[in-house]
Amino acid sequence: MDVNKVAPFLDAVGVVMPQLGFQNIERGRLAISSDPKISSQGVMVIVGLTDQIRGNVVYNMSVDSAKKIASTMMMGMPVETFDAMAESAISELGNMLAANAVTLFEARGTKTNISPPTLVVGDSSVSKIGNVNNLVVELKIDGIPIEIDVALDK
Repeated sequence: MDVNKVAPFLDAVGVVMPQLGFQNIERGRLAISSDPKISSQGVMVIVGLTDQIRGNVVYNMSVDSAKKIASTMMMGMPVETFDAMAESAISELGNMLAANAVTLFEARGTKTNISPPTLVVGDSSVSKIGNVNNLVVELKIDGIPIEIDVALDK
């Protein structure tokens, strides 16, 4: 997988998350998966990519991680349950991260567009995100684990 096609997704995390109040971003395991199916950790935001970059990016996290991230996005308001407000916040996070990655692609001369985010809730969900290998990146954002899966057509 071409690192130039993946870097904007990781760079977007470093741009967007501090704007939302997060301070510490640590990259964990990085792996290539030949299985196009992704098992949900509880909450997945799936964003499609079209034009010169085609494929999907998935932001995958536990419900607990999603609640903590939503709480920070909502200026520290406690999030006890993953309700409609928290769902909206996490969907918007996926949208902001993917949109920022698209902006970074465009700055490099690569035209691409994103679809509206699809939110999948349930830890027994499995989603097929393409017919290609995908890059799996584990992150900890202020200690909150999140996984990014990037599956791009060649």
